[in-house]
Amino acid sequence: MCGIFACHKHPEVHKFKPQALQLAKAVRHRGPDWSGNIISNNTILTHERLSIVGIDSGAQPLVSDDGTIFLAVNGEIYNHRILRKQLKPEVTFRTHSDCEVILHLYPNHGINTPKLLDGMFSFVLYDSKNDRTIAARDPIGITSFYQGWSSKTPGAVYFASELKCLHPVCDKIISFPPGHIYDSATKKTTRYFEPTWWDPKMVPSSPVDYKLIRTTLEKSVRKRLMAEVPYGVLLSGGLDSSLIASIAARETAKAKAKAGIINGSAIPHELVGIDGEDDSTVTALPELHSFSIGLPGSPDTVAAKRVAKFLGTVHHEFNFTLQEGLDALRDVIYHLESYDVTTIRASTPMYLLSRKIKALGVKMVLSGEGSDEIFGGYLYFVNAPSKNEFHAENIKRVKNLHLSDCLRANKSTAAWGVEARVPFLDKEFLEVSLNVDPAEKLITKERIEKFILRKAFDTSDEPGAKPYLPNDILWRQKEQFSDGVGYGWIDVLKDTAEKMVSDEQMKSPKPEWGDDAPDTKEGYWYRCMFDEQFPAQCAPTVMRWTPTWSKVTDPSGRAVSIHVAKYDQ
Repeated sequence: MCGIFACHKHPEVHKFKPQALQLAKAVRHRGPDWSGNIISNNTILTHERLSIVGIDSGAQPLVSDDGTIFLAVNGEIYNHRILRKQLKPEVTFRTHSDCEVILHLYPNHGINTPKLLDGMFSFVLYDSKNDRTIAARDPIGITSFYQGWSSKTPGAVYFASELKCLHPVCDKIISFPPGHIYDSATKKTTRYFEPTWWDPKMVPSSPVDYKLIRTTLEKSVRKRLMAEVPYGVLLSGGLDSSLIASIAARETAKAKAKAGIINGSAIPHELVGIDGEDDSTVTALPELHSFSIGLPGSPDTVAAKRVAKFLGTVHHEFNFTLQEGLDALRDVIYHLESYDVTTIRASTPMYLLSRKIKALGVKMVLSGEGSDEIFGGYLYFVNAPSKNEFHAENIKRVKNLHLSDCLRANKSTAAWGVEARVPFLDKEFLEVSLNVDPAEKLITKERIEKFILRKAFDTSDEPGAKPYLPNDILWRQKEQFSDGVGYGWIDVLKDTAEKMVSDEQMKSPKPEWGDDAPDTKEGYWYRCMFDEQFPAQCAPTVMRWTPTWSKVTDPSGRAVSIHVAKYDQ
């Protein structure tokens, strides 16, 4: 992950530069490896870099050969090698960076450029010839991105990877919509991402193709192993992270064999990523590390250790204490820029784990976000009144991922200069999985949640096939991450909030909260910590996550009646 801060048409851009550099510094945790900036006309782009691809040559902002186009990117373009081949022979690449391809696509494709990209990204591109800025965000919003305006500089538009860059200078801020592109020439933001599944009323009727689900997810993981640095997987021991780890272990073994790696010998330097010919990927340092965290003896760490042993990963298990989790809360809220209860609960152990990962020298990890939204994996989905409403909830949750699980995964890891990649949210995999008849996804007495995903990777009826996972892991019931790290974690949060917030405070919430007043003491406590660090104009960017079809206000999976370890046990 990298950090971006940019301003288009600042009236006094050179005077503004010192402040712009300080605002960019606020996201240096996202990109601790190098800083860059450029001013052209009245526009400034700044960049804080985390080097994962093109590490020796990909400093940003990137500049076109004629010095007229400037680009700052946060993210990864997995199909950059394929796109390079499609460009004219006279196009010259100055770096090995996967992001440079955007610079060369823009002259011919303009605001259609993002349509060609397969990856996770936020970018700001400035065309000095036309005094034009375009800014875009990946289809699902895996990378965090915001846009702001100031009444003091009415003609200027600001962009940043995090709110903390914008609120000192902007009095209006929005979360930049995923799958959209802004064009200063028209001052319009339009949707470029047009998948077949976008309309929730168009309910698919296609039967499930288990083989296609498997091969498409494998391809998605393969793309995301593009790296020139040590990498790993976040392994909770649940279905989603375990499947990603299993596929990554297989692909890493293939990469080792292809490169002829013996005892960790070096790989000759070349462009990393898929090349479109045989769908294989080139990566560096192919050794798979896995990471888990929890309270001592937590459900997740026990399951993760079993999975890691089965897969043969280099496994790292970390424990945290309840006090360490409580002590981190204020910092977690600062990095998340959210007061949502379920996001904070799950982000705290992920934030602590990311620090440990960074200390081990690993810069990139794969994570399992998105599966529950796609397949209806949250236990509240059992209450769906019909398959049509089940599907509509799938689409709604996927569209809101940038405000919940993607925000958590991106910012919890980026807080320590670690990049999280999410294979379940691959464009092609979404096309396959969201076009399955939702009747196949319904949770019944005969079918556990995410049945079709589990079945796709069940090799028990394939003679001689190597299993992807132990059977008890493949068919393990859903644990939300904030539960799986140890049930004591949520309990201590609720108990502490009870002491921190009085009944009188709950009865008289702050007037400025309006209709968004917290309905629990835990939520009230988090909102106060948020307000202490962020001004009022930041609050509208926050979405509170709540289950649908349920009277239970607590978002924990344990609060759902079908969970095998309910609160009353």
